[in-house]
Amino acid sequence: MKESVVISVSSISGTRHFQLGKWYRHCLKGFGYFILAGVLTTAGVIYYLVNEVDFAKLKQRELENRSMSLNEEVSSLKELRDSLQSDLLEREEKMQTVSDRLGDLEKVLGVEEDDADAKIESRLDTAAITSSVRVVMLNRIPNGAPVKEGRISSGYGKRVHPVTGDVKFHRGQDFAVNVGTAIYAPADGVVEVTRPSNQGSGNYMRLQHSFGFTSSYSHMSKFEVQMGDFVQKGDLIGYSGNTGLTSGPHLHYEIRFVGRSLDPKTFVDWGLNDFDTIFTKIRGVRWESLVSKVEQRVSAQLQLSSQKGAQLVDNLK
Repeated sequence: MKESVVISVSSISGTRHFQLGKWYRHCLKGFGYFILAGVLTTAGVIYYLVNEVDFAKLKQRELENRSMSLNEEVSSLKELRDSLQSDLLEREEKMQTVSDRLGDLEKVLGVEEDDADAKIESRLDTAAITSSVRVVMLNRIPNGAPVKEGRISSGYGKRVHPVTGDVKFHRGQDFAVNVGTAIYAPADGVVEVTRPSNQGSGNYMRLQHSFGFTSSYSHMSKFEVQMGDFVQKGDLIGYSGNTGLTSGPHLHYEIRFVGRSLDPKTFVDWGLNDFDTIFTKIRGVRWESLVSKVEQRVSAQLQLSSQKGAQLVDNLK
């Protein structure tokens, strides 16, 4: 007897029977397997997709965290940029101030830079050397008045002597000051002569300065230093008086270069603000050679100081 499958369907109209042959059964069985495979495949795909979604969510969280970290870094870099820009602006303002002040100093020193694009380091070097040269020369060569608020009663040159009446060359400059007026050294030097006397120049003192210059003081009332003492510019060296051949209290002041007298007024008026005037007013001194030698010495000292500073910085690193 052939195998068959009978399907009965009951309703109010009665029962109907359907008989399925072997071919139908194979079809139904195949369809069932297909449905089962589809369900299993769908389940696998769903499981895979669920895992992918979880992995994607994990990656998303990681990216969000990384994004937050990057945002924080960007914010920090922006703050650093703003700080650096502010610091740079402040430094540029300071450099501009330094450049402006340096320009003012260059005008005073008379060493304005022809090259507008010259580096500030070069300008500073020039200004440093020039100012140092002036300081050295003004400290070692007589300049300024040896007494304060002294009226000039007689200048350098030919005149009628107020006591003898003879026409003589007056080799100094007289300051009309009271007895006991303080006298100050016009430059660094050493006391070469102190000679007490009641004749001629009276109590007399001579200071030897650098580069062949000397200064002398006549008719003094008192010495505050003695032979061989070293003095600095501005030191008290004695007091004015009325000793020797005079017509009244005064200080006779002379300046000499290698023994030759020079007009003291030019040296009294000489200072930092009109430093170059003496080079044209005082003849017989090879100023160019002197300035060149002082510049060489100052440049060597500044370079040595710079090298020492650099070596100290290297040692501290």
